[in-house]
Amino acid sequence: MTIFQIPFRHSGSGIKGATGSGLATGLVWASVVAALAFIVVYPIVKLIVFSFTARTGATFDNYFYAFGRVRYLEALWNSLLYGAATTLVATLLALPLAWGFARTKMPGKTLIRAGLLGTFVIPSYLGAVAWILLAGPNAGWINRAWMFLSGAENGLFNIYSFGGLVFVSALYAIPYIFVYVSDGLSAVSSEMEDAARMLGAGTIGVAVKITLPLVAPAIFNGCLIVFLDTIALFGTPAVLGLPAHFNVAAVQLLEFFEYPVRAEAAAAYSLPLIAITCLALWLQRVLRGRRSYESVTGRTSAHVGAASPAVEWILFAYAMLILTLAVVLPVACLAKAAFSVAWGRPLTLANLTITNFSELLSSTDAQRGIGNSLAIAALAATNAVALGICTAYAVARRVFPMSSVFGPISLGTLAIPGITLGIGFYSAFSTAPFRLYGTITIIVLAFSARFLPIAYGSCVSGLAAIGTQLEEAVRSLGGSQLTSVRHVIVPLLRKHLLSAWILVFILAIRELSVVVFLAGPGSRTISMLLLDYSEGGNLELTAALGLVLLAITLIVVIAGQALLGRDLLSPADKS
Repeated sequence: MTIFQIPFRHSGSGIKGATGSGLATGLVWASVVAALAFIVVYPIVKLIVFSFTARTGATFDNYFYAFGRVRYLEALWNSLLYGAATTLVATLLALPLAWGFARTKMPGKTLIRAGLLGTFVIPSYLGAVAWILLAGPNAGWINRAWMFLSGAENGLFNIYSFGGLVFVSALYAIPYIFVYVSDGLSAVSSEMEDAARMLGAGTIGVAVKITLPLVAPAIFNGCLIVFLDTIALFGTPAVLGLPAHFNVAAVQLLEFFEYPVRAEAAAAYSLPLIAITCLALWLQRVLRGRRSYESVTGRTSAHVGAASPAVEWILFAYAMLILTLAVVLPVACLAKAAFSVAWGRPLTLANLTITNFSELLSSTDAQRGIGNSLAIAALAATNAVALGICTAYAVARRVFPMSSVFGPISLGTLAIPGITLGIGFYSAFSTAPFRLYGTITIIVLAFSARFLPIAYGSCVSGLAAIGTQLEEAVRSLGGSQLTSVRHVIVPLLRKHLLSAWILVFILAIRELSVVVFLAGPGSRTISMLLLDYSEGGNLELTAALGLVLLAITLIVVIAGQALLGRDLLSPADKS
């Protein structure tokens, strides 16, 4: 039996009595199966096979080479250390923000949420460039101000250090933990906290002994996302870690592509990152399954006011400090450098210029990079959303036997770090018969696979709230399954689809860890140009291009918020 002959039966939550809608429906689902196999399954299988491949045939030599040197093993260990330290610091910084936002009447909540959205929008590697301007060992503005005021010979901070790397990475990881924890607190009943306060418990005691345990799953989920994202980061460790002689696995992988190229060894070296991710996801399931986190009643935390006015203002001041470090100072430094002849000179009329932007406008590489980034991000977002709604619908409505496997496959790239996925696509599509290496096509396909879980998750959450009655009405009037999807499901999911598209676009236009392994001379993106400019020491041009990237992203965010009626950090069901 082929997919074109499958009777499209529905049971349970599906549409009762519906039959197949013919060749068109069969072609759609065959295309979905083929797309999932092509951009998700095939690259993963090829990566594993590639790691055992040599010119002479199957071999383990790639693993002996990849793990036979102390420096390579140290890079893996450094990645774990870097991920753990960044997660710890980001959690410590984010928890007071999330608690204050959800459980107190702290002032400026709209401003704080907008600032955190700005923190999310700024790529961490661009934030690293800004912090070079701020806290470079001798030339950074903070250090120069310190030396001027104190008369010291050395600066106060050295951003080219493990501490500097963790600090910058943690600043831009705060939104992930904030969203998980603040939404978790908003959904948890506040009755136990109220009872504890009535019995004389203090604010800190209630938060530590009652509130935090109740939202432990949310905290763990946020920490998991930050840890997995951090160990796969390429840009920030390349900008700050290499000058500090702190090598991580993501940067080490790129060295395997230097002459002589050892791509097979890179494939072998990248597989432990998948194992680490799978282990972390398994640990999440184990920990969540061992105890219940349900609150006693269904009353949520609509009532806030768990802190005194003094504490609320302290929390507000703390939030402003975090936003100043993550957004205000970095953006101000980038703007100053972008409009300067030399970023280290004082801000005088003689040092002001628009030459950096003129150079970008006249540069063929910059023009091509901006155009490539816009095209790649738009195409990848469209592909991911289109495939995401198809797979989500197939799973939710069980449109044919075994359609439930679409879910795990669609979420499969969650277990694959971006750098590993990039190498997987290199191994799958760089040789005959595809020969796509260095093209825009391979980057679009890789981004579509990387961000498919976002689109799929958004569509699944939306479909869960849509009954089947409207679809049944369409089918009873002679409409096909495709007609019901096009005229019923898509319009009802338009905000979920738009939200997913915008989020994928924002992530794709700044993505570096995947594109660095796949781009060629004609397919370079803004993120790669930023890395090249910063490594070349042209921080003024880096800052100008960084502002262009932020401006594009800001336009998309503002347009999205106007259409959605909410900010991107808010759950879709609150729109």
